Amino acid sequence: MASTIPDPHRSTRGERQEEPSPGGRTGRVEAHGIDHIPEHERHGRPRQLFSVWAAANVNYLSLVIGGALILMGLTLWQALAVIVVGNLFWVLTGVLSIPGPAAGAPSEVITRAMFGIRGNRVNNAVVGWLISVCYFALNLAAAATAAFSLVERAGTTTTTGVKVVVVLVIAVLTLTIGVYGHATIMKLYFPVTLALAAVFAVVAAGVLRHTDFGYAPAEPLGGNTLWAVLLAGVTLVASGPLSYTTSADFSRYLPRTTSPRAIIGWTALGGFLPSVVVCSLGALAATAVDMTDPQSGLRTILPGWFEPVFLLALVLGTIAINALTAYSAGLALQAVGIRVRRSLSVIADGVAAVSLTLYGLLVSDFLDTVSNVLQLTVVLLGPAVAVYATDILLRRNRYDGPALVDESPGSPFWYTAGVNTAGVLALTGGVTAAALCVNTLYTGPVARALDGLDLALPAGLAVSSSLYALLWRRNSARPAAGR
Repeated sequence: MASTIPDPHRSTRGERQEEPSPGGRTGRVEAHGIDHIPEHERHGRPRQLFSVWAAANVNYLSLVIGGALILMGLTLWQALAVIVVGNLFWVLTGVLSIPGPAAGAPSEVITRAMFGIRGNRVNNAVVGWLISVCYFALNLAAAATAAFSLVERAGTTTTTGVKVVVVLVIAVLTLTIGVYGHATIMKLYFPVTLALAAVFAVVAAGVLRHTDFGYAPAEPLGGNTLWAVLLAGVTLVASGPLSYTTSADFSRYLPRTTSPRAIIGWTALGGFLPSVVVCSLGALAATAVDMTDPQSGLRTILPGWFEPVFLLALVLGTIAINALTAYSAGLALQAVGIRVRRSLSVIADGVAAVSLTLYGLLVSDFLDTVSNVLQLTVVLLGPAVAVYATDILLRRNRYDGPALVDESPGSPFWYTAGVNTAGVLALTGGVTAAALCVNTLYTGPVARALDGLDLALPAGLAVSSSLYALLWRRNSARPAAGR
């Protein structure tokens, strides 16, 4: 039964009966946080999700990943195959978005069904907040690097003070979008997608003129080494879509009757198409220029007048992806149990990410360390996605939104002392299996026995999904599937 206690996570703006659609107006701060979205405030069409995910995936990181595949020793056509296979994981991102309209709640609340009220707080603290803030910091550093080049082209020396100002300006623009929230994101990202597509069309024209379509490394990989690199490449590409365990955050305002297939299709397509195109451009460019420094490499094959436009596009794309990250991280902070309005939680996330970015850029190599650690996130994110997707299939996407927002011991999602052992054991088993198979910063025993083959991604997905399905079916005390 849903709680009748007022939700402390919702802004007082949304409590007035006469105030229309607190989350539905562009240019107004979204009032809703992790509370349930009533049916009369639902609006929009699933095709709007395309531009949300497209704008977030026409970015600098995708170029870097595409170039990295060539630097890892793959031929051009092997790299392109890896890019397509790795980006097929966007289908999972689409699947994870369909409970949003069903529950009228964000992912950070829906996962209470998998882990319990208290167990989900730990899940949100790590998967939802900590990893998001680290990604925010890394993307902010990438955007700042491009912006530093723009400042230098304008004739200004990038002193420490200038760097701090640049980082703060980018962060403020990003957080403004995150604070205004859902309606602003839905409205703004369509023109952003068009602008970024136009810029990268020019990039594509320059890259294709110089591409060596017959490219192969001087010493082509073969045998077990080739398979190890192919698997590592797929994992690297797939880490992008797997990091979006929060896709329901952006679909939850759609009407409950919205077609799940349409939600999956537009979400997956919005992530898949631009990611494949931009990653492929990175790989194609790497056959002609040195992509260890993409900005410098691409400068040699793009028109001189276009470089400032390209740098601005890199900054804009990073702002788009980081605004989504900040928005979801803000919801995660609320779901951890911190009683604060969503707008303030987004700002708190930004402060943490800016602090990490400035420390990494100005004081130490901290961001390099974080970047290396994030290579291991697939060990956690793969099993987390698998548990989530399996729950959606087992419940046939039937979720009771009002029951999910009830955090009291009387909630049907309280389980045992606030923890759903099925979800916790499945996630633990999947993470353990992935850790045994990983080969990144360290080599797990299974990877070592297989001469370096990194099977962390498929092992984590398979073990966690199988365990959860088995334990879920055996749990005779599980709550009703939904309304």
